[in-house]
Amino acid sequence: RLAFGFSGWDIALLVFWGPIGFAPCFFFMWLMDKKGLRVTVLLTSSLMVLGAGLRCVPVSDLEIRKKLIHGGQLLNGLAGPTVMNAAPFLSTTWFSPDERATATAIASLLNYLGSAGAFLVGPLVVPPPNGSAHLVSQSNTQHIKDRIEAVLYAEFGMVSLIFSAALAYFPSRPPFPPSVAAASQRLSYRRSFCRLLSNFRFLMIALAYAIPLGVFSGWSGVLDLILTPIHVSQVDAGWIGFWSIVGGCVVGIAMARFADFIRGMLKFILLLLLSGATLASTWFTLTCLTTVTHLPLTTATLYTSCILLGIFLNSSVPIFFELFVETVYPVPEGISCGVVTFLSNVFMGVLLFFLTFYHTEFSWFNWCLPGSCLLSLLLILCFRESYDRLYLDVVVSV
Repeated sequence: RLAFGFSGWDIALLVFWGPIGFAPCFFFMWLMDKKGLRVTVLLTSSLMVLGAGLRCVPVSDLEIRKKLIHGGQLLNGLAGPTVMNAAPFLSTTWFSPDERATATAIASLLNYLGSAGAFLVGPLVVPPPNGSAHLVSQSNTQHIKDRIEAVLYAEFGMVSLIFSAALAYFPSRPPFPPSVAAASQRLSYRRSFCRLLSNFRFLMIALAYAIPLGVFSGWSGVLDLILTPIHVSQVDAGWIGFWSIVGGCVVGIAMARFADFIRGMLKFILLLLLSGATLASTWFTLTCLTTVTHLPLTTATLYTSCILLGIFLNSSVPIFFELFVETVYPVPEGISCGVVTFLSNVFMGVLLFFLTFYHTEFSWFNWCLPGSCLLSLLLILCFRESYDRLYLDVVVSV
């Protein structure tokens, strides 16, 4: 905070730019549907390069530097719709029916590995933890600022490399469609939205996805602030976030592979994952209320409950995506998944909005986790699944 003069409100706002960046989400849906992956990915990666570059501008005035960093975060947030929504469209366009769920899982969850790296890079590269007495000295403040800038330069270099690679070679589609669904005609942009808004089953699973994932995204974004009052260091908070995301990626890919082998099991897999998320989030919330519940508050219990929560929720993302596409086919994948990720960011944005005003006490935020997971579990229990895209591929192929 001291290195750039950030307040608690500034830190919450930096996370808040993510959901704000989803405001033009519908434009990116249209662009992906009409122009294909190449144009959309190039535009997205260019926004990321520009955003990362703004955060690296060496300005001595801290107020100007702060505004540049906020602007860079906003541009990075504008890239979010493509990063979050493109995986199902990519898997349908390039992969056969018995590989689609796995491809969706890999494409969507590899994005989360970047977040996992961020949990580690911050605490390990930029010492010391928040609240340490060593932050008082001017020399230490300058040292921390230099380390933060080194991280920002490294991020700018990696994003520039990715943009260069996409510019050199990133085709929109393969020479031949891998399945009947990949070659079939989809609904128009307007008809797709009419179909989605009138489909009650889709609205059920959209809320089942958006509420817990939105709450969890906002909660994990300020995890170090949540754990600081219970005397958990920033480094420990980073490791908790890292292992929860890595575990979610591994379990999510394994579950998706299982869904490819044994088709028609998406609802059952989601019930298992959301049940686990409900139990893990309840355990964590009650542990934080140790003066009331008298549950042991140790590093091991916090690690276990947080990591299990991250594993269950993160691994549910590709399963949800596949279920969305199957339920509303022939609505284009980018549009159906774009709507639900937009809703997820709306819920995340609402929570972070309240967090900018109530950032001194986090028990209310912790209780949002088990409540959202339980609501999602009930919605999935009432949901009647169908596999329209898979049916087309199997019947027409035969």
